[in-house]
Amino acid sequence: MARFHETSVELDVPFHDCDPLAVVWHGHYFKYFEIARTAMLAPLGLDGAELVASGHRMYITDTRCRHVNALRYRDRARITAWLREWNQRLYVAYHVDNLTTGKQAARAHTILVVTDAQSRLLFEIPAVLRKRLGVE
Repeated sequence: MARFHETSVELDVPFHDCDPLAVVWHGHYFKYFEIARTAMLAPLGLDGAELVASGHRMYITDTRCRHVNALRYRDRARITAWLREWNQRLYVAYHVDNLTTGKQAARAHTILVVTDAQSRLLFEIPAVLRKRLGVE
């Protein structure tokens, strides 16, 4: 399947993201996904003030993460995000690669739904947002 709007960010694992064993606490992976997703969506006008100005909101309804190999303190990581679906919802897939060890650390996805400004669920991605995605 094609990786639409594929975007990667790199970071060094900070000490404050690790547990006493110097392994990244599992909850911090979702922070890394947020960083990559924002890097992908912000240039499209689908983040923060631009999204609100369009009269829409996006909410995460599902998250899944499969941890394959642990990230550790000072590892260099690459988090790659891309869109897999954009008709009724946004399905964002992720890979986390440990550049220090050369191994995949995790794979995951988040699913976002779109509402109007009054929080009414929209059952398809509105045309104005599809245009920003380049799929209209």
